[in-house]
Amino acid sequence: MWHGSVLSVNPRRTSELDHLATHPVVWVTWHDAAAYATWAGKSLPTARQWEKAARGPRGRIYPWGNEPTAAKANTAEAGIDTTTSVSRYQSGASPFGIFDMCGNVWEWCSTEEELGSGRYHLKGSAFTSSVERAAPSLLNAAAASIRDNDTGFRCAAGL
Repeated sequence: MWHGSVLSVNPRRTSELDHLATHPVVWVTWHDAAAYATWAGKSLPTARQWEKAARGPRGRIYPWGNEPTAAKANTAEAGIDTTTSVSRYQSGASPFGIFDMCGNVWEWCSTEEELGSGRYHLKGSAFTSSVERAAPSLLNAAAASIRDNDTGFRCAAGL
């Protein structure tokens, strides 16, 4: 709460939220995600870029290989029912060393489902999805205005 020009923070409430610092941001629309990426001097990845980063140069079905392995991602099988730290499932990293390309949260991409539709691709699945639904090649899209507890994003940087 604000007291004059000084911000007073409840230390107990802050410590309750500290564990979320390493979790993906959720409850963001496509517009929120795109605005943040622009502000950060980056962009949302295209669906194709996202899939390449997840599947690697050999086109694996999952980042870790070709078998659906629930222990490698925060999917419904884990029973956690919420987001986890982005580095929790290290054995599920992509060939490029990128974490959480399956599970945890659906991620907005810059690719529109159909030009002018206002629906954008989501990749990676979430803690609410089964591991079979997490394959990076699967298609999913949503209205740009949707925000949910299992929807977030990641930024892509130019090379």
